[in-house]
Amino acid sequence: MVGVGLEKRGLFSEGATYEDGVLAQTGRRTTRLGMEPFDIRTEQGRRGWRDTLLAIEERVILANKYPGMLADDLSDYLFARSTGHIGSLMTLINRSCQRAVRVGVERLERELLDQVKNDAASDEARRELQLAFETSKLTSLPKLQRCKAS
Repeated sequence: MVGVGLEKRGLFSEGATYEDGVLAQTGRRTTRLGMEPFDIRTEQGRRGWRDTLLAIEERVILANKYPGMLADDLSDYLFARSTGHIGSLMTLINRSCQRAVRVGVERLERELLDQVKNDAASDEARRELQLAFETSKLTSLPKLQRCKAS
């Protein structure tokens, strides 16, 4: 199961009180794992974002993919489009890969991703993040990658 606020909604206790909840099967069969959005305001956060993009990049199956396609060339863009949420990021990448195959480019680039819709929450928050990246008030690249890009 994947979702936000599942515990608060009583999913694991099957909506029962605590006394009845100890008998609830869903709570006994499910392991809860928290996933916070990526935070690129720190060097450690930027490295975590980059490591995630590198791991995803390795698993992308496109004929024209290349090293750095996500982690270098699209890092800021992907953060702005996903607002650092892994679900939004994966939805965008999956849909973009499907489009890349359909149109025959077999690689991910900004022009192609601009044609792909993402979830409403990410699209709503995108404008502010994108402006921060464009005006160099924010970056998703760790210091070492910023030096290489200069």
